[in-house]
Amino acid sequence: MFQLSITRKFLRPMSLTATASISALLVACGGGTGMASYSTDASGNLTSASATTKLANGSTQTATVSSTPSTTTGSTTTGSTTTGSTTTTTTATATTSPTTTTTSPTTTTTTTPTTTASPIATSTALKPFGQTGTFTLTFQDEFDSWNSAKWNDAIWYETSNSTKNYAVSNGSLKIWPQRDATGKFFNRTIDTDGKYYQTYGYFEIEAKLPVGKGTWPAFWLFNHVGTRRPEIDVMEAYAGGGPNSGWSDANLHPTAYAPTVWIDAGNLAGTKTILTSDLSAAFHKYAVKWEASKQTFYFDGREVFSLNVAMGDPMYIMLDLWFGSASGQPDNTTPTGSGNSYEVNYVRAWKLS
Repeated sequence: MFQLSITRKFLRPMSLTATASISALLVACGGGTGMASYSTDASGNLTSASATTKLANGSTQTATVSSTPSTTTGSTTTGSTTTGSTTTTTTATATTSPTTTTTSPTTTTTTTPTTTASPIATSTALKPFGQTGTFTLTFQDEFDSWNSAKWNDAIWYETSNSTKNYAVSNGSLKIWPQRDATGKFFNRTIDTDGKYYQTYGYFEIEAKLPVGKGTWPAFWLFNHVGTRRPEIDVMEAYAGGGPNSGWSDANLHPTAYAPTVWIDAGNLAGTKTILTSDLSAAFHKYAVKWEASKQTFYFDGREVFSLNVAMGDPMYIMLDLWFGSASGQPDNTTPTGSGNSYEVNYVRAWKLS
């Protein structure tokens, strides 16, 4: 809607010259012809005045003034125009002294915005477990529901397997071993590729791991930058390796995991096997503090490994249940279904101050 209004502010009683200024102002603003009348007191000061302007569109505009009160407003509506979702309002303000009239138009444009929801939360309420200092929360999912604005359910070079082997229920994300329509076990990747990236920070999950031949759960930071593949593995476990592998017990329950840093595919910076209790029996916290030239890994808030490596690419978060590597291949002994899940209570990330 377009509307024109004219406001005049008088600082003291007006002389006859001011009346002519009013008339001239109306003519200039309206684009038509104007006439004015006035009356004065015994000293020649203006006591009242009126001015009428005939506008180019045939309508008229009238303004009146008096020595008191000191502010008089006259207004004219020339019609309204709406284009799309943008509304423009133009206001002209005139300040008149006994000999000078100044008109200053001001144009304000208001456009209805298009809002895109961001997957990134900002808060300082939650702190990394066992850490001191100042951190700013930049990503958070407590898994009250599945959020496709934050997560993909397949890695970028694969299509999502239609067999459902993941769900968000009872406040956690669950990914479990399952055979698809072809009868084969298949990998499932949940990641933020294209939706959330960060360079440096503190990244933490709380999770309980699955058991059995072939199971290979992981929590990592990754990116595919051209042909490069920078990677920070915060946790990888191999329950299927058995007691002689150093990764699990005789029941194929995970009793170790490894943090690892890859500068690029095939370019290993360092890794360490962390011996633990049964990681399928309870939830534990896995975390990394990623600085420009250093990565420090934590298990339940306790430092377990660090590397001094420069890693400067932004990376996204990955949670997955794959099969193979040191865990061997799944078979008929591998427990399937949601009762044997890689279960994640939360994912959180912070910027470092």
